[in-house]
Amino acid sequence: MIVTSEVTKNYGNSCVVDGVSLTLPACGITAIIGPNGAGKSTLLSMISRLMGMDRGSVTVDGLDITKTPSDVLARRLSILRQDNHMTARLTVRDLVSFGRYPHSKGRPTANDQRHINEAISYLALDELADRFLDELSGGQRQRAFVAMVLCQDTDYVLLDEPLNNLDMKHAMGMMKLLRRAADDLGKTVVLVLHDINFASWYADTIVAMKHGKVAAQGPVKEMIRPEVLGPIYEMDIKVHEIGGQLISVYYG
Repeated sequence: MIVTSEVTKNYGNSCVVDGVSLTLPACGITAIIGPNGAGKSTLLSMISRLMGMDRGSVTVDGLDITKTPSDVLARRLSILRQDNHMTARLTVRDLVSFGRYPHSKGRPTANDQRHINEAISYLALDELADRFLDELSGGQRQRAFVAMVLCQDTDYVLLDEPLNNLDMKHAMGMMKLLRRAADDLGKTVVLVLHDINFASWYADTIVAMKHGKVAAQGPVKEMIRPEVLGPIYEMDIKVHEIGGQLISVYYG
């Protein structure tokens, strides 16, 4: 499991993440939601060690991320950032192969090639494997980046707004793939989401942030409630259910 203790990040006089203590369960999908500026992406960046903390600690299965060697941590935890643009002209296969670097150190073995091929197939990219990234649609490119992260073969997969710039069809397809990866491959997926409906349909656990703090957290059925979400977003929020099954969330 991932445990954060009093994690804090300041920018000048502004506290972006304020003493966040969390225990993120192993296996399944945890969605971090909340309004803009709530500190979601900053928290995820600190958990993945892409950004330093001003105070607090993060452990992954008991490993302190500030003391664990990079190559060891990279075999346990992978992250896909929001700004995942590549300036080099790469094929899908080239990109996905980067996910094996923590294991191969640039000298891919037959086992690494197997992981690359499996990740490409898992994301249904076989026909696009030799295409350049700049020749793909936004949804296809995003699938390629997720394939790279899965190819890293870590227990923990962190994704910062993986639905960014995707239309509804591709966003739904991406969430189905992540749900399948959590269920079939036993991955622990932690992702930042803006759309509450996608969190409600595909996540197991929801962490809601506001003003740099954790405003609420728990299983989906406990979190997707007007009395929980309304104060966090400062909006009138309605939850539509049929027979006790959540159908959709309306913003008023």
